[in-house]
Amino acid sequence: MSRLRAVFDKAAAEHHAALVAYLTFGDPDPITSVAIIEAACRAGADVIELGVPFSDPSADGPSIQRAMERALAAGGSLPSALDAVKTLRERGITTPIVLFGYYNPIFVMGPEAFAHRAAASGVDAVLTVDLPIDELAELATPLAAKNIAVIPLVAPTSTPDRIERLAQFAPPFVYYISLVGVTGVRAAQPVDPARLALIKQAASAPVAVGFGIRTAVDAHAFALASDGVVVGTALVDRVAAGPAAGAAARVSEFVAELAAAMKR
Repeated sequence: MSRLRAVFDKAAAEHHAALVAYLTFGDPDPITSVAIIEAACRAGADVIELGVPFSDPSADGPSIQRAMERALAAGGSLPSALDAVKTLRERGITTPIVLFGYYNPIFVMGPEAFAHRAAASGVDAVLTVDLPIDELAELATPLAAKNIAVIPLVAPTSTPDRIERLAQFAPPFVYYISLVGVTGVRAAQPVDPARLALIKQAASAPVAVGFGIRTAVDAHAFALASDGVVVGTALVDRVAAGPAAGAAARVSEFVAELAAAMKR
């Protein structure tokens, strides 16, 4: 069993949803970013989605776009994000880490080379928002050879046919987008439990819900209906909410609040 799937199974057995915390690597700078991620893990994040800096984050709203710009200006990149995961593993962090981003940097590095480096760094899974399920195999195949999973995205507009195709990738979990649009702009919409059940059955995997979940109250509402809750923009905003020296403490405090809200 993968470390990622084990986290979701453990959460279910303990009657809470898994907290998936998104943070942009390199924001506000690579060294501080590693400290922030470590603090989030120690504060109760069950999974880290580590955003890889990219110049054209088309699926992300203003907050994460600005975080990407700050990260790129400070020297953040795909190679440095992989180095950061290795550093976290060397510091004893065992929290599953999902690299979250866009396919272009991976394509430039080469899928096979990327898979090799990701495995050496300690990456558990990869989510590429702009690589549709029709083309996902070109990344999933070299990753699977290194025991790294891919995390599929499912939208409110995904058809039954596309949902049925999830199982071929044996995902440790599926990311369900609660609304159509970019991250962090609108509040998350209530999800249909029957649709989540359909996705879970088709993929034979837990389902985490994200996009627009900004408060612990929001998180608790979605924890009651799903296997996992993804919080991103609200965490990224806390990184930028004050001096860099206090960012890890601000994130840690909010992650602890969110983790407490995961209980059912």
